[in-house]
Amino acid sequence: MAVPRGYRVGGWEVREPLATGAFGSVYAARRTGEAGGEGMPATVALKFLPTGTGTPRQLTHLRELVEREVQLLRRLRRPRLIRLYETLTVDDPDVPRLDGATVLVLELAQGSLHALLAASPRPAAGAVLLSQVCEGLAQLHRAGWVHGDLKPGNVLLMADGSVRLADFNMAAELEGTHAYSPAFSTPDYTPPELLWSEVGERGRQTRPSADVWAFGVLAHLVLTGSFPLPGSTPTARRDAAVAYARGADELRLSPVLPDAWREIVGACLTRTHAERVGTEALLRRVVEATDGAAPGRVRRWPPRPSAAFRGGGGRRRGRVLGAVAATVAVAALAYGATNPPGSVPDRRGGGGTGAAGTPAVAAASYGAAELRTDRDVPPAYRLLIVETAHDCADADVSPPLIAAMLKVESDFDPDLSDPDLDEYGIARWTPSVLRWWMNEDGTPGETVPEPPFPPAESVPAMGRYLCWIAPRLDDDLPDDRRVLIAAAYRTSYRTVNDAAGVPPKYRDYADRVAHYLKEYTPAGRT
Repeated sequence: MAVPRGYRVGGWEVREPLATGAFGSVYAARRTGEAGGEGMPATVALKFLPTGTGTPRQLTHLRELVEREVQLLRRLRRPRLIRLYETLTVDDPDVPRLDGATVLVLELAQGSLHALLAASPRPAAGAVLLSQVCEGLAQLHRAGWVHGDLKPGNVLLMADGSVRLADFNMAAELEGTHAYSPAFSTPDYTPPELLWSEVGERGRQTRPSADVWAFGVLAHLVLTGSFPLPGSTPTARRDAAVAYARGADELRLSPVLPDAWREIVGACLTRTHAERVGTEALLRRVVEATDGAAPGRVRRWPPRPSAAFRGGGGRRRGRVLGAVAATVAVAALAYGATNPPGSVPDRRGGGGTGAAGTPAVAAASYGAAELRTDRDVPPAYRLLIVETAHDCADADVSPPLIAAMLKVESDFDPDLSDPDLDEYGIARWTPSVLRWWMNEDGTPGETVPEPPFPPAESVPAMGRYLCWIAPRLDDDLPDDRRVLIAAAYRTSYRTVNDAAGVPPKYRDYADRVAHYLKEYTPAGRT
């Protein structure tokens, strides 16, 4: 559902898009003066579900999924479950595509496990993170519910480092030992018994043990960077799961999996549901494996963006009061709307993505009024580029400027490696310099980041540095100020000021930026 920036529903104003998928779209939103109610935050996530349009059969199905999620979130308030603040219905006959839509007002997260794995396939805080995921499952199961679709895209990371489970479209309430859920699931996280189960009028029968299987797959992925079952595609891994369940093959876990976790994962990934470890016993084992860390906290990721900068000159040097991720828009958040069927599968099975792990939510037409769509800017990076520019109050730091610089710096290559200059990634960062722009409190990081740097880190860091440069350039310099900002990125603002313009050494670079700046700027804009 395409919802324009600035659109208002209830007491909320829509901001940047966060995710899109088969059942709806999610946007960040901020509270207006009309938003009331005790405990309402300043910013939230709005999940738009098109319950006002479609065929009768589609609407019946969609409303059933919406009712599942709303029912669970209204009845359960648990620390590890994403919070629902209210539900709204769009009343806007003048906009038929939105009229009648259901809107869930949800707690706003800062990232997802899917995005974290795209940036670091084996995160250092993986064990603590898994302990919180397991705690969330235990809370859900104690309340008598099965999640039904546990995967990296449905594990959200909050600003304080805590974890939330999200996307309860497939959740089902237990009726004795079973629950009934829709016949939809993500193959990589679906236990073998459900891969060939019959589907009745109420859906298919499922148990909490299905979530336990999914947790085992998730734990193996987080701790080793690979799936526990062999195969280069979800279909191949599904076939491997069936062969394993039928005794035709053995389970071969990664040799890098720690011994304690090898036992845990093995207890989750048994051939039959009856052999599988129970949720409470699983939680105890996970707590022991993390040295009693649960309920722990993962290091803040990604930290909040900030437009406040301080620091000195030098090539790409400075200190930032904000930190690594520019906006929640590039964090591939779940909320039950990560990717539509048929989207490009992530190499780790966490949902659809574009180039280099950039979220598939970055539509090719996003920001078309600011950045031309008929040129060679990769569609996967459009949202990232546009929202990074929006984070800077200086109008000269525009989407065309950032796109032109990325073109000249790397030709949009996220895996660029230039060891001779010690520069890497789409924005050609030097590791020892990039750490100055990644740390939350504006001080150098404890460790130098390891290349290659994902676009979700490199591009926002570039935007913050450009925003810091702009006010430090002398006002009376000749040439296009945007080109001067680019030249200062290549050298320093002091060098540009001392040269009273683009230094001769960087004239070719500046000319190329100017060429693409003009090419990427929509007609009628300057």
